[in-house]
Amino acid sequence: MTASRYTVVTMASQSTSGSFRSTGAPEVRVSQEQQGLEALDTREQLKRLLEREVANKPFSELSAVTYQHRGSQLAGHLLLDTLEDAGFGIDDFDAVGALTAASIPLAISMLQAAASRGQDLDAFVMDFVYPSIKGPSIQGKRVILLDAWLSEKSYVQTSSLVTLRNGNELGLDFSILGHEGAQVLGIAALIGSTPSVEGIEVVNPLTEEGHMLPFIRVYDEQEFKLGTARESAAGDGDDGGASGEVEE
Repeated sequence: MTASRYTVVTMASQSTSGSFRSTGAPEVRVSQEQQGLEALDTREQLKRLLEREVANKPFSELSAVTYQHRGSQLAGHLLLDTLEDAGFGIDDFDAVGALTAASIPLAISMLQAAASRGQDLDAFVMDFVYPSIKGPSIQGKRVILLDAWLSEKSYVQTSSLVTLRNGNELGLDFSILGHEGAQVLGIAALIGSTPSVEGIEVVNPLTEEGHMLPFIRVYDEQEFKLGTARESAAGDGDDGGASGEVEE
């Protein structure tokens, strides 16, 4: 994917429209704006932030990145860009639904990113505590479900509501959303890995009707594994050289 298509909106630029009050010293605001304009490859920037949370870990909720000011901004815009590349433009869906606690900050990031582009987007949270859907009404809404790191392994570890294999909680979510009158278009994640490249199958536990939902991810889990493997190989090479010197 090429560099993200968004323009960083700073407090300094917002003040000209009267929308927000400028805060902080002028030199700080200028510095922030210059930093945003000089960001040529936003996807790589976010990947480097995520590598610290993903490397050598079986799973992470990515909160050190998704709650960080720059990480949050990048994630929101890149999720919108990736969805658009997959055929889901911002005009094609009305709300994003956080499947787990880890994806709540991402849903908020997407709202803010959409707002900076002059678009309205709502969010809601799926929860096993009544009410099962928290947020504005999704009656008649087109929705994208969202998680931070979606893989078979991560879901079993982190969510009492959603799993991909050992249970049909995702199907339960799907049926709840259908009962509320929402149309589920697909599932998105910041990092993802699933057994099927076609998408994720959900089965309504009441009707036993199956649906294949598109799965859209900004990064594939394998991208981080390859980076870790290269670093490990480089480290092994350095150690070998050092031990060779000792033997001599």
